[in-house]
Order: sequence, then structure tokens, then C-alpha cells
Amino acid sequence: MPEPRLLLGQIVSFALFAIVLGYFSNAPSYTYHDPKMALIMVSFSISSDHKGKCRRLSPEEIAALAPNMRRPMDCPRGRVPVHVEITMDGKSILNKSYTPTGLSKDGAASIYESIPVKPGQHHIIARLRDSVREDGFDYESDIAIDLDPKELFVIDFRKELGGFYFQRDEYNDID
Repeated sequence: MPEPRLLLGQIVSFALFAIVLGYFSNAPSYTYHDPKMALIMVSFSISSDHKGKCRRLSPEEIAALAPNMRRPMDCPRGRVPVHVEITMDGKSILNKSYTPTGLSKDGAASIYESIPVKPGQHHIIARLRDSVREDGFDYESDIAIDLDPKELFVIDFRKELGGFYFQRDEYNDID
């Protein structure tokens, strides 16, 4: 049986730890963003075009390869950066290039941006370039929207749907 003063010390120590843990589980409060503002979230992953063109291998080149490496096409692994531009009411709120992932830069580029904006009526234009072209954009969409305070507006991109996909938060509460 431990000494009473050691037992009392352990009880006091555990009680203090529980109080500190209880305090930090609820405080200090964290506000994700200003509740008077709306939030535009740009979030998607996309695989861009390859940096170079694929070329067909000749039968002699295919025969020179090891049996497990034989393939009809030779394609470079690297992909071009994805450039995204979002304008709201004629002002740029996002203008950034995203590099592909992976050791050979041959994976998808992941875009995740959170942009607080003033609520109200806005005209948003979303543009994306995922090809080797130097200027201009491959995809462009626009939308007129009325944002409420604390509203979450998501800009997604889906090639299978033909470009940008806009979605409003139905709960209107992102504290």
C-alpha cells in the first residue's frame, strides 16, 4: 500500500490533468472563418496532358525491348502543370499553377483553395488550362450567384461532365 501523501499527490496530479484536458477540449474556441463572410472552396484533382506527344514504336524497336517491356507506344511520363484562374466581379481571386504529383511528375495535380468573400450578388468565372498551350484556357465556365453569410460555395472540376461543376452548401452553416 503506497503512502497516503503519495496517493494524494497522484490524485491531485490526475485531477489537474483532467481539468486542463477538459478546458482544451472546448476552449479556446476556433472560428473557421469570419461568420459575416461567405466561403468559396476550390477543390479537385486532375491529370493534365503529357509534356510531349506519344510516338509509335517501329517493329524493330519493339523487338529490341525486353519481352516484359514491349509496348506499341512510347510516351513521356511527365505532365504539364495545371493552371487555374478564378475571377469574381472582374477581379482575380485565384491565379495559380499546380504541379503534378509523383516522382516523375506524372500524377494528378491536387487543387484545394479556400477563399473568403463578401456575401451578395457575384459573377464568377472559372478557367483551367491542362494542356501544353502557353496562353488561353482549355475550359471556362461562369455563374451568377447570390451568396449568403456563412455560405459555402464549392467549385469542382470534372472532365466527364465537360468542365467546372458548381455546388452550393445546402446547410448554410460552416462555423
